[in-house]
Amino acid sequence: MHTSYIPHLSAAILFACCAIPAAAEIEHREFEATLFAPFHGDPKAPPARPDARHFTLIFDYPGMAQPKVVDWRVDLIDPAKHSLINWRGTRTMRTVPVTETIAWDGRVKGRAPAPGVYTVRMRASVRGDPPEDAVEQAWDVDVGPAAAAPMPRLEPLPSAHKALAPRAAPSTGALPYTVYYGNLHSQTNHSDGGADLASCNGAQQPQTGRYGPADAYAFARGRGLDILMTSEHNHMFDGSDVTNLDADAGHTKGLYQQGLAAARDFNAANPGFLAIYGMEWGVIANGGHLNIFNSNELLGWEKNAKGELLADTLSARSDYAGLYTLMKQRGWIGQFNHPSISGQFIVNGVPLAYTPDGDEVMAMCEVLNSTAFSANDSETETRRSNFEMACNRLLEAGYHVAFSSDQDNHCANWGVSYTNRTGVLIPAGTALTLDSFLEAVRARRVFATMDKESQLVLTANGRLMGERFANSGPLALVANFASSAGKTVAAVAIMEGVPGRNGTVTQLASSGTATITPAPGEHFYYAKVTQSDGNLLWSAPVWVTQSAPLAAKGR
Repeated sequence: MHTSYIPHLSAAILFACCAIPAAAEIEHREFEATLFAPFHGDPKAPPARPDARHFTLIFDYPGMAQPKVVDWRVDLIDPAKHSLINWRGTRTMRTVPVTETIAWDGRVKGRAPAPGVYTVRMRASVRGDPPEDAVEQAWDVDVGPAAAAPMPRLEPLPSAHKALAPRAAPSTGALPYTVYYGNLHSQTNHSDGGADLASCNGAQQPQTGRYGPADAYAFARGRGLDILMTSEHNHMFDGSDVTNLDADAGHTKGLYQQGLAAARDFNAANPGFLAIYGMEWGVIANGGHLNIFNSNELLGWEKNAKGELLADTLSARSDYAGLYTLMKQRGWIGQFNHPSISGQFIVNGVPLAYTPDGDEVMAMCEVLNSTAFSANDSETETRRSNFEMACNRLLEAGYHVAFSSDQDNHCANWGVSYTNRTGVLIPAGTALTLDSFLEAVRARRVFATMDKESQLVLTANGRLMGERFANSGPLALVANFASSAGKTVAAVAIMEGVPGRNGTVTQLASSGTATITPAPGEHFYYAKVTQSDGNLLWSAPVWVTQSAPLAAKGR
């Protein structure tokens, strides 16, 4: 733990009268699988096999009570989306985590494959678990090597923190925004986080961690972040991962207010940094986690033995339609956290289900997350999860969500397990405050990046990502990429989908610019960039209502 960034240490918050809390692993009791696919070949590989490398699979199951059997498959897919090689296996987990390693010699059927950016895709499932609990991940890898992708030139937008990227004067006609980089998903000892790095190896029993919100904000600011949200599990304010019948309702509600006050006090003392305190609402089993950024009320469904609600406001467990409606009434804004492709955010039996109220209040979808229980504080964590497939399903369902990239830190390494961040565009000259942050999020003026020194901004006929507009005639899409560290682009994709279709997002173009005339109707587009080091960026989408040609209208 880098204590130089912690001006004071908050004591663990304990209930003097409470029953022994259940371990926090109950909330995280689900199958986890990650794939690490190095973007470049192993530098120690023989010269004749420069693309040889090892792929690493890590399987975990927090709170596992008995051995479980994992079936897994990994495919190597070429740029034309053809599966060239597949590896399969079975692994019994008696203790967790367990690791599988796949050695690829860099060849396909004994020959060196054509240069390009390929994809390594993993699917893993636990025998006996529902099929929808299977985990899928995919990562790009460089073979050949691939030629650099041509990109339109964009001078980096000014960034607020020199530790992240040098200030850059915007070029003439540049977008009039400043980029702030943040981590919008983490925990402290107000729920099941805040453990010292030396002893952190998973979720903590609620409110037993060493560090609280003020410590987290000080640490993140000291390590160069501009924004940190501490998003505490809403059902752990009673000091338990299950219902604590002995909990004091006043203490539970007061703890949430203490967290809000900690964020306000930190912001007042540290202008230029934004501390956000809020909640991660929901449970994993028959549920799904989401962040609420601006609620002054603690939401919950648990009651103590006296029948007192252990929250300010009742919100029924796993009632997402009701929650969305409440959020709309209150003016709250949210983010889908690490969404699964099925089994989560269910409304009327439909996972990832669309509701008009949900569409209005849910502004972001977490497309990438470094592992929640990493104790890495050198930004080199290799266990990362990609949720683009689930985010695309939300977009196809009709949600207007932008992509975010967070860390879900439970250990005291807030924002520094890896270099991934959520980039937020604030108008130049406007101070970074909760209000200006919420305005940017409501406008979907954000991008997700695995590189804290890179930026990706999509424009469409000059309109900024996040916008919804009507169009007639051609549509010029431009993926504006910039890197203050001199990174180049190995591959770029402009993706296309139809809101409300509940279909599949497809790739429209493999270049940084594309001009098309969309078919009449509703469309969304976003850009995805793979850097020359393998790190990914996602722009927010634009949403376009294309009108029919005038001649067609007159028929």
